[in-house]
Amino acid sequence: MTVGFYGHARQYHNLKAEIDEAILTVLESEQYVLGPTLTRYEQEMAEYFGVKHAIGLNSGTDALWLPLLALGIGKGDEVITMPNTFFATAEGIWFTDATAVFVDCDAKTKNIDPDLIEAAITPRTKAIMPVHLYGQCAEMDRIWAIAEKHGLAVIEDNAQAIDAAGAGFRACEKSDAMGTSFIIQKNLGTFGDGGAMVTNRDDIAATVKKLRNHGSPKRSCHSMGYNSRLDDIHAGILSVKLKHITAWSDQRRAIAAKYTAALSDCTNVISLPYEMPGYRHVYHLYVVETLNGKRDEMLKFLNENGVDAKCHYPIAIHQQEGFPWGKDYRVHGSIANAEFNAANCVSLPMFPELTDAESDYVIAKVREWVAANA
Repeated sequence: MTVGFYGHARQYHNLKAEIDEAILTVLESEQYVLGPTLTRYEQEMAEYFGVKHAIGLNSGTDALWLPLLALGIGKGDEVITMPNTFFATAEGIWFTDATAVFVDCDAKTKNIDPDLIEAAITPRTKAIMPVHLYGQCAEMDRIWAIAEKHGLAVIEDNAQAIDAAGAGFRACEKSDAMGTSFIIQKNLGTFGDGGAMVTNRDDIAATVKKLRNHGSPKRSCHSMGYNSRLDDIHAGILSVKLKHITAWSDQRRAIAAKYTAALSDCTNVISLPYEMPGYRHVYHLYVVETLNGKRDEMLKFLNENGVDAKCHYPIAIHQQEGFPWGKDYRVHGSIANAEFNAANCVSLPMFPELTDAESDYVIAKVREWVAANA
């Protein structure tokens, strides 16, 4: 058997009639950029997230960068985040010419460790950018309390955790703004690139709307800005998919529960994902860690046996080749947990359309490798 990592084609075929109709409707409208389909989808997003504003952008990267610009963050300022995530989190900071300050992740959740944030704050610190890694919210209640105490902004990187929630809070409830990604690999993905920023702050929303369209508040009036718009075709596709996101998340959670139950006696060789009590983890990725230093061997075995496992993210940001390419950064204290995570992570196939037979096969092959390496 062969088990793929993504189920994009399966998902498309399940929704083919709706998606095709949405695309054709946009094509017939002749309104492809900043048109009515995008406006409608932005309203749907705002309602879904329970916020005042949702602004479609061309990528999740811009959805982190533009709100930082809207807050006036730039050269000489510092933004606290973590290094065991996708490179775009730091890029969003560096695009403003600010300094990225890396602190360690929690050993169990892999999200930024709130216990380490306060010690990393300096007079230059202007914001905290927590990442909801793998589909689980960071501890936003604690992070928001730290931010309020020190007068800092909070921008959530929610590229991997649409439909996730914490214990008593939703994503974007305890921050100034939140960026998300709609690239096809995400839990809510279009057939290409895309992203959005959501916020309750009128000032951030107004500035980001201008920045995404060459600084234009209205036709033919411009200031400095960028070309960062979510096209209407993508908005139409996402509008169809948004209706299914909760059901897809529930299915991801069911698959994750099956993996965890079946692999619970393997924790002498691999660690399993940890879900915070009361949290809704939506398992964008189901990531295990090898405890014997044999990550590459495990990955090779799975791949050779038809399981398309992958690594997210095998090189921490501060360890990337050529880092930091002229940009400022600071590592605060030990980041041993983040470095261990990067060196030992293995992502098992995880998508809503994964069949029982496929997940059974993945489990069998993981157990086979564990037994041979115990």
